[in-house]
Amino acid sequence: MRFVFKTDYDADIRWFKHGPQFFWYMLALGLLLVLPLYFVWIGNAYLLGEITAVIIFTIVGMGLMLLTGQTGLASLGHAAFMAIGCYANILLLNAGVPWLIAFPLSGLIAGIAGTIIALPVLRLHGVYLALATLAMSILTGDFIVLFDDYTGGVAGIAVPDISIFGYTINKYANPYAFFYVVVAVMLIVLAAYRNILRAPSGRAFAAIRDSEISAKAMGVNLTKTKATSFFLSCVAAGWAGALFGHSATYVTHETFDVIMSITLLLMIVIGGLGFIHGAFFGAVVVGILPVAIANMRSWASAAFDVNLTIPGLESLIFALIVMGFILLEPMGLYGRWLKIRTYFELFPFYRKDMFRRQKSYQKTERVQ
Repeated sequence: MRFVFKTDYDADIRWFKHGPQFFWYMLALGLLLVLPLYFVWIGNAYLLGEITAVIIFTIVGMGLMLLTGQTGLASLGHAAFMAIGCYANILLLNAGVPWLIAFPLSGLIAGIAGTIIALPVLRLHGVYLALATLAMSILTGDFIVLFDDYTGGVAGIAVPDISIFGYTINKYANPYAFFYVVVAVMLIVLAAYRNILRAPSGRAFAAIRDSEISAKAMGVNLTKTKATSFFLSCVAAGWAGALFGHSATYVTHETFDVIMSITLLLMIVIGGLGFIHGAFFGAVVVGILPVAIANMRSWASAAFDVNLTIPGLESLIFALIVMGFILLEPMGLYGRWLKIRTYFELFPFYRKDMFRRQKSYQKTERVQ
Protein backbone atom coordinates (compact mmCIF):
# COMPACT_ATOMS: atom_id res chain seq x y z
CA MET A 1 0.00 0.00 0.00
CA ARG A 2 1.32 3.45 -0.91
CA PHE A 3 1.02 6.30 1.61
CA VAL A 4 1.11 9.88 0.30
CA PHE A 5 2.27 12.33 2.96
CA LYS A 6 1.03 15.86 2.26
CA THR A 7 3.45 18.48 3.48
CA ASP A 8 1.88 21.61 1.91
CA TYR A 9 -1.45 22.87 0.59
CA ASP A 10 -0.37 22.39 -3.02
CA ALA A 11 -0.40 18.61 -2.58
CA ASP A 12 -4.15 18.48 -3.23
CA ILE A 13 -3.90 20.26 -6.58
CA ARG A 14 -0.77 18.71 -8.05
CA TRP A 15 -1.07 16.99 -11.41
CA PHE A 16 0.28 13.72 -10.01
CA LYS A 17 0.09 12.33 -6.47
CA HIS A 18 3.53 10.72 -6.55
CA GLY A 19 6.40 9.78 -8.83
CA PRO A 20 5.22 6.28 -9.84
CA GLN A 21 1.87 7.69 -10.95
CA PHE A 22 3.69 10.19 -13.15
CA PHE A 23 5.79 7.34 -14.58
CA TRP A 24 2.78 5.18 -15.52
CA TYR A 25 0.91 8.05 -17.17
CA MET A 26 3.97 9.07 -19.16
CA LEU A 27 4.45 5.46 -20.20
CA ALA A 28 0.84 5.28 -21.40
CA LEU A 29 1.31 8.51 -23.35
CA GLY A 30 4.52 7.20 -24.91
CA LEU A 31 2.81 3.98 -25.99
CA LEU A 32 -0.01 6.01 -27.52
CA LEU A 33 2.42 8.15 -29.50
CA VAL A 34 4.34 5.18 -30.90
CA LEU A 35 1.17 3.23 -31.68
CA PRO A 36 1.05 4.38 -35.36
CA LEU A 37 4.54 2.95 -35.86
CA TYR A 38 3.20 -0.48 -34.96
CA PHE A 39 0.36 -0.17 -37.47
CA VAL A 40 2.82 0.98 -40.12
CA TRP A 41 4.86 -2.14 -39.39
CA ILE A 42 1.89 -4.52 -39.71
CA GLY A 43 0.36 -2.48 -42.55
CA ASN A 44 -3.12 -2.18 -40.99
CA ALA A 45 -4.58 1.33 -41.03
CA TYR A 46 -8.12 0.15 -40.26
CA LEU A 47 -7.43 -0.49 -36.57
CA LEU A 48 -5.68 2.86 -36.31
CA GLY A 49 -8.84 4.50 -37.66
CA GLU A 50 -10.92 2.77 -34.97
CA ILE A 51 -8.55 3.96 -32.25
CA THR A 52 -8.72 7.49 -33.67
CA ALA A 53 -12.52 7.34 -33.44
CA VAL A 54 -12.23 6.26 -29.79
CA ILE A 55 -10.02 9.28 -29.04
CA ILE A 56 -12.56 11.60 -30.69
CA PHE A 57 -15.27 10.14 -28.46
CA THR A 58 -12.92 10.69 -25.51
CA ILE A 59 -12.76 14.42 -26.31
CA VAL A 60 -16.53 14.88 -26.31
CA GLY A 61 -16.72 12.51 -23.34
CA MET A 62 -14.47 14.78 -21.26
CA GLY A 63 -16.63 17.76 -22.16
CA LEU A 64 -19.81 15.94 -21.17
CA MET A 65 -18.11 14.59 -18.04
CA LEU A 66 -17.34 18.15 -16.96
CA LEU A 67 -21.00 19.08 -17.35
CA THR A 68 -22.73 15.95 -16.06
CA GLY A 69 -20.17 14.19 -13.90
CA GLN A 70 -18.57 17.28 -12.36
CA THR A 71 -21.43 19.82 -12.31
CA GLY A 72 -24.36 17.40 -12.13
CA LEU A 73 -26.24 18.79 -15.15
CA ALA A 74 -27.61 15.98 -17.33
CA SER A 75 -27.49 16.61 -21.07
CA LEU A 76 -29.03 14.56 -23.85
CA GLY A 77 -28.22 17.08 -26.55
CA HIS A 78 -24.45 17.09 -26.93
CA ALA A 79 -24.66 15.69 -30.45
CA ALA A 80 -26.27 19.02 -31.38
CA PHE A 81 -23.19 20.91 -30.19
CA MET A 82 -20.98 18.47 -32.06
CA ALA A 83 -23.01 19.31 -35.17
CA ILE A 84 -22.59 23.05 -34.59
CA GLY A 85 -18.83 22.66 -34.28
CA CYS A 86 -18.65 20.41 -37.34
CA TYR A 87 -20.66 22.68 -39.65
CA ALA A 88 -18.96 25.82 -38.32
CA ASN A 89 -15.60 24.28 -39.15
CA ILE A 90 -16.79 23.32 -42.64
CA LEU A 91 -18.19 26.78 -43.40
CA LEU A 92 -15.06 28.53 -42.17
CA LEU A 93 -12.81 26.25 -44.22
CA ASN A 94 -14.95 26.76 -47.32
CA ALA A 95 -14.70 30.52 -46.75
CA GLY A 96 -10.91 30.27 -46.98
CA VAL A 97 -10.09 30.49 -43.27
CA PRO A 98 -6.94 28.47 -42.38
CA TRP A 99 -7.60 25.32 -40.38
CA LEU A 100 -5.47 26.47 -37.44
CA ILE A 101 -7.91 29.38 -37.05
CA ALA A 102 -11.13 27.69 -38.21
CA PHE A 103 -10.80 24.74 -35.85
CA PRO A 104 -10.48 26.72 -32.59
CA LEU A 105 -13.24 29.07 -33.76
CA SER A 106 -15.57 26.12 -34.40
CA GLY A 107 -15.27 25.12 -30.75
CA LEU A 108 -15.85 28.68 -29.56
CA ILE A 109 -18.92 29.00 -31.79
CA ALA A 110 -20.30 25.76 -30.38
CA GLY A 111 -19.58 26.98 -26.84
CA ILE A 112 -21.30 30.32 -27.38
CA ALA A 113 -24.28 28.67 -29.07
CA GLY A 114 -24.54 26.12 -26.28
CA THR A 115 -24.45 28.83 -23.62
CA ILE A 116 -27.13 30.91 -25.35
CA ILE A 117 -29.35 27.87 -25.74
CA ALA A 118 -28.70 26.68 -22.19
CA LEU A 119 -29.38 29.94 -20.35
CA PRO A 120 -33.19 29.68 -20.55
CA VAL A 121 -33.20 26.10 -19.22
CA LEU A 122 -30.62 26.40 -16.43
CA ARG A 123 -33.36 26.70 -13.83
CA LEU A 124 -34.50 23.18 -14.67
CA HIS A 125 -33.22 20.18 -12.75
CA GLY A 126 -32.78 16.47 -13.30
CA VAL A 127 -34.96 14.84 -15.91
CA TYR A 128 -36.50 18.17 -16.99
CA LEU A 129 -33.10 19.56 -17.97
CA ALA A 130 -32.32 16.32 -19.79
CA LEU A 131 -35.58 16.56 -21.75
CA ALA A 132 -34.89 20.19 -22.66
CA THR A 133 -31.45 19.30 -24.04
CA LEU A 134 -32.99 16.30 -25.81
CA ALA A 135 -35.33 18.69 -27.62
CA MET A 136 -32.27 20.63 -28.83
CA SER A 137 -30.81 17.44 -30.27
CA ILE A 138 -34.07 16.59 -32.05
CA LEU A 139 -34.36 20.07 -33.57
CA THR A 140 -30.77 20.08 -34.82
CA GLY A 141 -31.53 17.82 -37.79
CA ASP A 142 -34.47 20.05 -38.78
CA PHE A 143 -32.32 23.18 -38.68
CA ILE A 144 -29.66 21.49 -40.81
CA VAL A 145 -32.31 20.68 -43.42
CA LEU A 146 -33.81 24.20 -43.28
CA PHE A 147 -30.44 25.89 -43.86
CA ASP A 148 -29.54 23.61 -46.76
CA ASP A 149 -27.84 26.46 -48.62
CA TYR A 150 -25.07 26.32 -46.03
CA THR A 151 -25.27 22.79 -44.66
CA GLY A 152 -26.18 20.80 -47.75
CA GLY A 153 -29.46 19.72 -46.15
CA VAL A 154 -30.53 16.15 -46.77
CA ALA A 155 -27.90 15.65 -49.47
CA GLY A 156 -25.12 16.47 -47.03
CA ILE A 157 -21.84 18.29 -47.48
CA ALA A 158 -18.23 17.22 -47.97
CA VAL A 159 -15.73 18.07 -45.25
CA PRO A 160 -12.55 19.80 -46.53
CA ASP A 161 -9.19 18.30 -45.68
CA ILE A 162 -7.01 19.64 -42.91
CA SER A 163 -4.23 21.91 -44.15
CA ILE A 164 -1.45 22.96 -41.77
CA PHE A 165 1.22 25.18 -43.32
CA GLY A 166 0.57 23.69 -46.73
CA TYR A 167 0.62 20.07 -45.51
CA THR A 168 -2.71 18.36 -46.32
CA ILE A 169 -4.03 15.79 -43.87
CA ASN A 170 -6.75 13.34 -44.83
CA LYS A 171 -7.96 10.35 -42.84
CA TYR A 172 -7.60 7.98 -45.79
CA ALA A 173 -4.56 9.49 -47.53
CA ASN A 174 -2.41 9.83 -44.39
CA PRO A 175 -4.26 8.39 -41.38
CA TYR A 176 -1.16 8.53 -39.21
CA ALA A 177 -0.92 12.32 -39.42
CA PHE A 178 -4.66 12.59 -38.69
CA PHE A 179 -4.15 10.38 -35.64
CA TYR A 180 -1.52 12.74 -34.23
CA VAL A 181 -3.79 15.75 -34.83
CA VAL A 182 -6.59 14.07 -32.86
CA VAL A 183 -4.18 13.08 -30.07
CA ALA A 184 -2.91 16.68 -29.84
CA VAL A 185 -6.46 18.02 -29.44
CA MET A 186 -7.20 15.33 -26.85
CA LEU A 187 -4.13 16.32 -24.81
CA ILE A 188 -5.15 20.00 -24.92
CA VAL A 189 -8.66 19.18 -23.70
CA LEU A 190 -7.26 16.84 -21.04
CA ALA A 191 -4.87 19.51 -19.74
CA ALA A 192 -7.67 22.08 -19.66
CA TYR A 193 -9.98 19.66 -17.84
CA ARG A 194 -7.33 18.82 -15.25
CA ASN A 195 -6.54 22.48 -14.61
CA ILE A 196 -10.23 23.34 -14.27
CA LEU A 197 -10.61 20.71 -11.56
CA ARG A 198 -7.62 22.20 -9.73
CA ALA A 199 -9.04 25.72 -9.94
CA PRO A 200 -11.78 27.32 -7.77
CA SER A 201 -14.22 26.99 -10.68
CA GLY A 202 -13.86 23.22 -10.61
CA ARG A 203 -14.65 23.15 -6.90
CA ALA A 204 -17.67 25.36 -7.57
CA PHE A 205 -18.87 22.84 -10.17
CA ALA A 206 -18.60 20.04 -7.61
CA ALA A 207 -20.40 22.11 -4.99
CA ILE A 208 -23.35 22.64 -7.35
CA ARG A 209 -23.40 18.92 -8.14
CA ASP A 210 -23.58 17.95 -4.48
CA SER A 211 -25.98 20.62 -3.21
CA GLU A 212 -27.10 23.77 -4.97
CA ILE A 213 -28.42 25.31 -1.76
CA SER A 214 -25.15 24.73 0.05
CA ALA A 215 -23.18 26.08 -2.94
CA LYS A 216 -25.32 29.22 -3.00
CA ALA A 217 -24.83 29.67 0.74
CA MET A 218 -21.06 29.60 0.16
CA GLY A 219 -21.34 32.42 -2.38
CA VAL A 220 -21.32 30.45 -5.63
CA ASN A 221 -23.19 32.20 -8.45
CA LEU A 222 -25.32 29.32 -9.71
CA THR A 223 -26.32 30.77 -13.08
CA LYS A 224 -22.81 31.98 -13.95
CA THR A 225 -21.16 28.74 -12.86
CA LYS A 226 -23.64 26.55 -14.73
CA ALA A 227 -23.29 28.69 -17.87
CA THR A 228 -19.50 28.42 -17.61
CA SER A 229 -19.75 24.65 -17.33
CA PHE A 230 -22.05 24.53 -20.37
CA PHE A 231 -19.69 26.74 -22.36
CA LEU A 232 -16.58 24.68 -21.62
CA SER A 233 -18.43 21.42 -22.25
CA CYS A 234 -19.79 22.64 -25.60
CA VAL A 235 -16.36 23.88 -26.70
CA ALA A 236 -14.98 20.36 -26.27
CA ALA A 237 -18.05 18.93 -28.05
CA GLY A 238 -17.58 21.39 -30.93
CA TRP A 239 -13.95 20.38 -31.39
CA ALA A 240 -14.89 16.70 -31.27
CA GLY A 241 -17.61 17.36 -33.85
CA ALA A 242 -15.15 19.08 -36.17
CA LEU A 243 -12.74 16.15 -35.89
CA PHE A 244 -15.60 13.70 -36.35
CA GLY A 245 -16.46 15.49 -39.59
CA HIS A 246 -12.88 15.18 -40.83
CA SER A 247 -12.99 11.50 -39.88
CA ALA A 248 -16.27 10.90 -41.75
CA THR A 249 -15.24 13.22 -44.67
CA TYR A 250 -18.97 13.67 -45.45
CA VAL A 251 -21.80 14.63 -43.08
CA THR A 252 -25.60 14.86 -43.39
CA HIS A 253 -28.49 15.80 -41.13
CA GLU A 254 -28.50 12.22 -39.80
CA THR A 255 -24.85 12.16 -38.73
CA PHE A 256 -25.45 13.84 -35.36
CA ASP A 257 -28.79 12.36 -34.37
CA VAL A 258 -30.55 11.73 -31.07
CA ILE A 259 -29.05 8.25 -30.80
CA MET A 260 -25.57 9.75 -30.67
CA SER A 261 -26.62 12.13 -27.87
CA ILE A 262 -28.00 9.26 -25.82
CA THR A 263 -24.91 7.17 -26.55
CA LEU A 264 -22.62 9.94 -25.32
CA LEU A 265 -24.46 10.17 -21.99
CA LEU A 266 -24.46 6.41 -21.54
CA MET A 267 -20.76 6.38 -22.44
CA ILE A 268 -19.75 8.43 -19.40
CA VAL A 269 -22.14 6.44 -17.19
CA ILE A 270 -20.40 3.21 -18.22
CA GLY A 271 -16.95 4.75 -17.82
CA GLY A 272 -17.66 6.29 -14.41
CA LEU A 273 -19.38 9.59 -13.64
CA GLY A 274 -17.20 12.24 -12.08
CA PHE A 275 -13.84 10.75 -13.15
CA ILE A 276 -11.61 11.87 -16.02
CA HIS A 277 -10.69 8.24 -16.53
CA GLY A 278 -14.39 7.46 -17.01
CA ALA A 279 -14.40 9.41 -20.29
CA PHE A 280 -11.56 7.21 -21.59
CA PHE A 281 -13.02 3.92 -20.40
CA GLY A 282 -16.48 4.76 -21.71
CA ALA A 283 -15.10 5.83 -25.10
CA VAL A 284 -13.28 2.51 -25.42
CA VAL A 285 -16.51 0.60 -24.76
CA VAL A 286 -18.57 2.72 -27.19
CA GLY A 287 -15.88 2.64 -29.87
CA ILE A 288 -14.93 -1.02 -29.63
CA LEU A 289 -18.34 -2.58 -28.93
CA PRO A 290 -19.80 -2.23 -32.49
CA VAL A 291 -16.61 -3.66 -34.00
CA ALA A 292 -16.58 -6.53 -31.50
CA ILE A 293 -20.24 -7.35 -32.19
CA ALA A 294 -19.65 -7.32 -35.95
CA ASN A 295 -16.63 -9.62 -35.62
CA MET A 296 -18.50 -11.98 -33.30
CA ARG A 297 -21.44 -12.08 -35.72
CA SER A 298 -19.14 -12.97 -38.60
CA TRP A 299 -17.36 -15.64 -36.55
CA ALA A 300 -20.60 -17.20 -35.33
CA SER A 301 -22.09 -17.19 -38.83
CA ALA A 302 -19.03 -19.00 -40.22
CA ALA A 303 -18.62 -21.42 -37.30
CA PHE A 304 -22.24 -22.45 -36.76
CA ASP A 305 -23.72 -21.65 -40.20
CA VAL A 306 -26.42 -19.39 -38.76
CA ASN A 307 -27.60 -15.95 -39.80
CA LEU A 308 -27.17 -13.49 -36.94
CA THR A 309 -28.14 -10.37 -38.90
CA ILE A 310 -30.69 -9.26 -36.32
CA PRO A 311 -31.95 -5.65 -36.53
CA GLY A 312 -31.20 -3.74 -33.35
CA LEU A 313 -28.78 -6.33 -31.96
CA GLU A 314 -26.13 -3.72 -31.17
CA SER A 315 -28.66 -1.49 -29.40
CA LEU A 316 -29.96 -4.43 -27.36
CA ILE A 317 -26.48 -5.48 -26.20
CA PHE A 318 -25.56 -1.90 -25.39
CA ALA A 319 -28.79 -1.44 -23.39
CA LEU A 320 -28.11 -4.64 -21.42
CA ILE A 321 -24.59 -3.44 -20.61
CA VAL A 322 -25.90 -0.08 -19.40
CA MET A 323 -28.58 -1.75 -17.28
CA GLY A 324 -25.96 -4.02 -15.77
CA PHE A 325 -23.75 -1.09 -14.79
CA ILE A 326 -26.64 0.92 -13.34
CA LEU A 327 -27.83 -2.02 -11.24
CA LEU A 328 -24.52 -3.64 -10.29
CA GLU A 329 -21.86 -0.95 -10.56
CA PRO A 330 -23.19 2.66 -10.57
CA MET A 331 -19.63 4.02 -10.35
CA GLY A 332 -18.79 2.56 -13.77
CA LEU A 333 -15.65 0.86 -14.99
CA TYR A 334 -13.29 3.23 -13.24
CA GLY A 335 -15.25 2.88 -10.02
CA ARG A 336 -14.87 -0.89 -10.22
CA TRP A 337 -11.13 -0.49 -10.77
CA LEU A 338 -10.89 1.77 -7.70
CA LYS A 339 -12.66 -0.85 -5.59
CA ILE A 340 -10.38 -3.62 -6.81
CA ARG A 341 -7.26 -1.55 -6.21
CA THR A 342 -8.44 -0.44 -2.76
CA TYR A 343 -9.31 -4.02 -1.83
CA PHE A 344 -5.75 -5.19 -2.43
CA GLU A 345 -4.23 -2.10 -0.82
CA LEU A 346 -6.25 -2.46 2.40
CA PHE A 347 -6.49 -6.25 2.58
CA PRO A 348 -7.61 -7.66 4.99
CA PHE A 349 -9.14 -4.44 6.38
CA TYR A 350 -11.31 -3.58 3.36
CA ARG A 351 -14.93 -2.76 4.27
CA LYS A 352 -17.75 -3.53 1.87
CA ASP A 353 -19.57 -0.22 2.47
CA MET A 354 -16.45 1.90 2.00
CA PHE A 355 -17.67 3.37 -1.31
CA ARG A 356 -21.32 3.78 -0.31
CA ARG A 357 -22.35 7.36 -0.90
CA GLN A 358 -23.28 9.26 2.24
CA LYS A 359 -26.57 11.17 2.08
CA SER A 360 -26.38 13.17 5.28
CA TYR A 361 -24.85 16.22 3.59
CA GLN A 362 -27.78 16.42 1.15
CA LYS A 363 -30.50 17.02 3.73
CA THR A 364 -30.60 20.70 2.75
CA GLU A 365 -32.08 19.64 -0.59
CA ARG A 366 -35.33 18.71 1.14
CA VAL A 367 -36.40 22.35 1.36
CA GLN A 368 -36.64 22.62 -2.41
